[in-house]
Amino acid sequence: MRGTKALLSMLENKGVDTIFGYPGGSVISIYDELLDSSIRHVLVRHEQCAAHMADGYARAKGQPGVCLATSGPGTTNLVTGIATAFADSSPMIALTGQVAAGSLGQGAFQEVDAYSLLMPITKHSYRVLDVNRLPHAIQEAWDICQMGRRGPVHIDLPVDQMNADIDESLINEKFGVKPIGEDLSGLHEAVLWIRESKRPVILVGGGAIDASAEVMELARIMKAPVVNTLMGMGIVPSSYEMNMGPLGLHGRLSALTMSTEADLIISIGSRFSDRTYSPHDRMREPRGRVIHIDVDATEFGKHRHECVNLQADAKKAIRSLICALGSAPLSWSQWTEYALGVKRSSACNPDISCTPIAPQKVMHEINKVIDDDTIVTTDVGQNQMWAMHYLNIEHPRQFLTSGTFGTMGFGLPSAIGAKAARPDKKVMTITGDGGLQMVIQELATSVADNLPVTIVLLNNGCLGMIRQMQKYYWNERYSAEVLNDDPDFVTVAKGFRCKGIHVEKPEEIGDALRQAMDSDVTTLVEIMVDPDADILPMLPMNPNIPIIKGGVHY
Repeated sequence: MRGTKALLSMLENKGVDTIFGYPGGSVISIYDELLDSSIRHVLVRHEQCAAHMADGYARAKGQPGVCLATSGPGTTNLVTGIATAFADSSPMIALTGQVAAGSLGQGAFQEVDAYSLLMPITKHSYRVLDVNRLPHAIQEAWDICQMGRRGPVHIDLPVDQMNADIDESLINEKFGVKPIGEDLSGLHEAVLWIRESKRPVILVGGGAIDASAEVMELARIMKAPVVNTLMGMGIVPSSYEMNMGPLGLHGRLSALTMSTEADLIISIGSRFSDRTYSPHDRMREPRGRVIHIDVDATEFGKHRHECVNLQADAKKAIRSLICALGSAPLSWSQWTEYALGVKRSSACNPDISCTPIAPQKVMHEINKVIDDDTIVTTDVGQNQMWAMHYLNIEHPRQFLTSGTFGTMGFGLPSAIGAKAARPDKKVMTITGDGGLQMVIQELATSVADNLPVTIVLLNNGCLGMIRQMQKYYWNERYSAEVLNDDPDFVTVAKGFRCKGIHVEKPEEIGDALRQAMDSDVTTLVEIMVDPDADILPMLPMNPNIPIIKGGVHY
């Protein structure tokens, strides 16, 4: 069997049904083999978007996404998308073509050291210098990208080895990967700390994505306020009364208050990053404690509090913690009532019927058209933060966004990938005029491969987050934030054979969104929003600068 056929056969056996890619000389033999494969190939218009689509596919489906690019520039174009998946722990297999093994290091046409290039932004990187090692690479990569803390794995495929014959019997060989270690030895102390606490808070991060039921059970047992990171959106439903909302640079004031006033934080799958746990939203209690549940031990100890660390899968660790707590009642009634009062007092009701259109109004109208069968992706910037604050997200894997890497351009391709993964769902992406122009060519991909999505474009004519930072921290010295001469987005959309709707009045938003969601082709809804609208509060990274407060939700 030729190496190319073995590659696709093994991926088929793993349940792979879609590959996002772009052909080139070093992978053309793989593309020839795809003609006889059951795997669907989605032809992207830029390789970065192949990685973003594979990422969106993985986040929506909970299974590895696969992307494929040729050697040299095809590989380097994947880098941003792979790094995005790595930063957000999204399982992916990135396949790259490579020059012949015998030509490595000689500066051959389109040669790049992909193995070394991608090693820092993947869980592991393979180079198949002998086709008989291909099964080893595929099987281990499949396991590694999903075990422990998930993430992308790279396999570099020299063209001569992929065209060589492989011993077919090797395809079915088993290759073991050492399981990730666990340590629940601190369970007894964790229970003691919970019982001793007066003001406990549950912090939910992306590492709890597959443990929503367990998180909710613990939350209801404790009746404790819950806050989440950006990546933890949907694990606890927005409608849950003790959900205080997201922490972070632009998090809700209710979440900020609960975090700073807590004496115990039970963190589940959160990394305590600089955006989630800055000097402004860390516990003020000098003897504040942390119970940290995470599958990745390298994340322990970043918060600088006394801690008990439980290294395990979130589902297993929470189940063990619930069992260890036993049936003795837990009650923090005063703290619970205080949290609900903070949530009520932090709410506000801004005027959302004004012109220019307030972004809050757009989110208000989006909430009317999305339901349990809708997946929402976002780009990065103000549009992302408006969505985080205002959307009603009820389920895990319903809200997909670039968190740690903050990749502009993520919104549209990740939505297309999510649609490929879940064709039964409606998929919407919320983006800005800056991020959309980085990937607008992928409108062609959505049409050509019949992957319709709704694009909600918040057009403020500028790089809104940059403008906001320059406004508050740089004395309104605005530089390179205006997007002069934005294109006519509706005309561009129609040029790609999509539908386009232009909205300038608040009362037009609802009908435009309903038209788009009911359409069987990709539809862009361009909404002209107020360029002076700021997403507040905003927490400065400098602890000596005060928090800029403002309305957070209605």
